[in-house]
Amino acid sequence: MFKKLTPVLFVEKIEPLLPFWTEHLGFTKTVEVPEGDHLGFVILQQGNVEVMYQTYASVDKDMPAIAVDIRKGPTFLYIEVENLDTLKPALNSADVYMKERTTFYGAREIGVRDPAGHFLTFAQMSAAGQSA
Repeated sequence: MFKKLTPVLFVEKIEPLLPFWTEHLGFTKTVEVPEGDHLGFVILQQGNVEVMYQTYASVDKDMPAIAVDIRKGPTFLYIEVENLDTLKPALNSADVYMKERTTFYGAREIGVRDPAGHFLTFAQMSAAGQSA
C-alpha cells in the first residue's frame, strides 16, 4: 500500500547542512530549488533513503498557514544503517547527544544533531533485533 516515506526538515538555511549530508554521510543532492541567492528546498538521497530540507522563508511563501507550526521544534529521525562502524568516522565532527549504546531490542545506536539542530539516531540492528 505505501511506497515511500521521506521526511521534510525545516531550517533557517540549507547550505550549512550540505557538507554534513554529502561529504560526511555520502548523500547526493538530487533536487534543489533556489530561493533568491540561497536554496529554498533540497532533496538529498543515498540509495533508497531520502531526506528533504526546506527553509522557513520558502514555507512562508509556499504554505503560510503552517509557517508558525514548522518553527516549533526539531525533528527526530531514526535511521537504520547496515554497519554503524563504517558510519562512525563520518560522525566524528557531529554534535553527539547520545553516545554509542546497545539497546534491549538489539540495536547499536549513536545519536547526533545535524547542523540545524534536528536529532538523528543511527542504528545497526543485531540479527536478534532484526527478527523481533
